[in-house]
Amino acid sequence: MGLKSDKLCLECETPLIGRVDKKFCNDMCRNSYNNLLNKDANEYVRKVNVILRKNRRILSSLMNGSEKGKATKEQLLLNGFNFYYYTNIYETKQAKKYYFNYELGYLELEEEQYALVKKQDYVK
Repeated sequence: MGLKSDKLCLECETPLIGRVDKKFCNDMCRNSYNNLLNKDANEYVRKVNVILRKNRRILSSLMNGSEKGKATKEQLLLNGFNFYYYTNIYETKQAKKYYFNYELGYLELEEEQYALVKKQDYVK
């Protein structure tokens, strides 16, 4: 027999029975409460992830299964590429910057041309 307290479930306000430090009556209430609490942060992360995945799909499609490729800025933009979002930057000893969306990346060349690359040792 559990101990009844004056505390209520933070989600549904049902009186809690059991441990003194119990905050929710069941897992469904706990999940519902936390989902609502984290809703704004989760929506932002979801939107950024959608952009990153789209950028990766665009790079992959332009590379057509190869390890390297080339594209123009216009090609990237017409496909909906967003240059403001990337997962990481790799800078070479020559100070060239590769911008990566996961394992696929690009390097700006001259005259709005881009070299597209697939990083082989991405996860270490």
